[in-house]
Amino acid sequence: MYEAALDPWLSSLWSRLNEIKPHFFPKGPDFLVSNEELIGLPKVQVTYHNVNDMDSRLSTATDFKYLQMQIGRARSMSSGKVPHEKSKPDAFLKMVKNFPLTRASHEKDVRHFEFEFVSQVIKYEIGDVLEVLPSQSPAAVDSFIQRCNLDPESLITVHPREMENRHIDNNVNTLDVPIKLRTFVELTMDVTSASPRRYFFEVMSFFATAEHEKERLQYFASPEGRDDLYQYNQKERRTVVEVLEDFPSVQMPFEWFVQLVPPLKNRAFSISSSPLAHPTQVHLTVDVVSWTTPFKRKRQGLCSTWLASLDPEQSIYIPVWFHKGLLPPPPPSLPLIVIGPGTGCAPFRGFVEERAVQSQCSTIAPTLLFFGCRNENNDFLYRDFWLSHSENDGVLSEAKGGGFYAAFSRDQPQKVYVQHKMQEQSERIWNLLCEGAAIYVAGSSTKMPSDVMVAFEEIISKESGAPRESAVRWLRSLEKAGKYHVEAWS
Repeated sequence: MYEAALDPWLSSLWSRLNEIKPHFFPKGPDFLVSNEELIGLPKVQVTYHNVNDMDSRLSTATDFKYLQMQIGRARSMSSGKVPHEKSKPDAFLKMVKNFPLTRASHEKDVRHFEFEFVSQVIKYEIGDVLEVLPSQSPAAVDSFIQRCNLDPESLITVHPREMENRHIDNNVNTLDVPIKLRTFVELTMDVTSASPRRYFFEVMSFFATAEHEKERLQYFASPEGRDDLYQYNQKERRTVVEVLEDFPSVQMPFEWFVQLVPPLKNRAFSISSSPLAHPTQVHLTVDVVSWTTPFKRKRQGLCSTWLASLDPEQSIYIPVWFHKGLLPPPPPSLPLIVIGPGTGCAPFRGFVEERAVQSQCSTIAPTLLFFGCRNENNDFLYRDFWLSHSENDGVLSEAKGGGFYAAFSRDQPQKVYVQHKMQEQSERIWNLLCEGAAIYVAGSSTKMPSDVMVAFEEIISKESGAPRESAVRWLRSLEKAGKYHVEAWS
């Protein structure tokens, strides 16, 4: 919560400036300007159009072309600062498989999803990232629209207020092509999962007609109410719809909502398949996020919960974007040491699939893979996949110079993590490093990446007989040479 540091810093800044240049503050540094003077106008302008203003070109567009244009128009208009070249999705996918990788009784629900291209096929590489635009609950979107007294069928355009009197070239963008208000809300405004910022409460206070609501909103927006706002809003992850329900007298113009409601963001996932093994498909390994707030309110991740709810028998088109990740695809001749506990194994499933295909026509370098989870019987993700590639001259088999090692942290009294399994294989790791192996690490950004780095330092120092400082420098040289890669997420 940045306000905890910002508020006292600003207070001390104004006081210090008042000492140096008192004429800057003729009424003192603590003088408050009224809301009426501060609020001004929203930064965006919403224009309403007649039905005849709809672009006739859209009626003749194909389904995918229409969807792509619709998403592109909405996101180009959004105040969420989506770059214009990224507003349109790269492709549309259809889910063909959806099954759990964890036991139903386990506290976590990790899923394997398989998608097929239904528009154009996009070339991707192992290690790439797939961004998904999630779908919001239609009931929640309707609730927001009704609460704000809006007409969902209205045709609107949205643009920055400074462009209000500026001619917009049709060849440059599509900001002047109207879109339905409901479509704009569901594609660009996160009304169902994200919590609003403090300024949202400040602006709400100006439009509250009930005195007790106005006072509470003003308190939340003040430095004194910062901690209480944090408990009410961020800690509970209250959504825009929920906040509006708590302050029923507030009626804000739609422009303010467009500006202040958090933008609906794409969710990024490491791709867990190889295009060599699945030319027309993309696979994901997704942890379905859920948690309980301090006041025992059940919360769920918007995108992961939506994906988990999809039925492969339905024809739901999912807009996606492809991006390079932090794990570059290694050539088949490069030895690999990969560490992927939990869903961190996702990109390395693609790595192993790729090398399995490459091994059919060429020689591949050895691959050591270290996986970790809590229990062998509950959350051993892709167990059969790893074990099959560890046998019969598979990519991870000892016959190919490879190996697969799993750490089950809760299956014994003393916790065992991937770094402990690495220590057990210190000689093999050192030998591969001497052969020029690259290191790939993926997973949680908490302690795991640093613990793995420490394990490598200890292994190098032990096996080489060099002091720890030399091992640290050796690993730093690997990083500089582009042979130590980490992709971590919170």
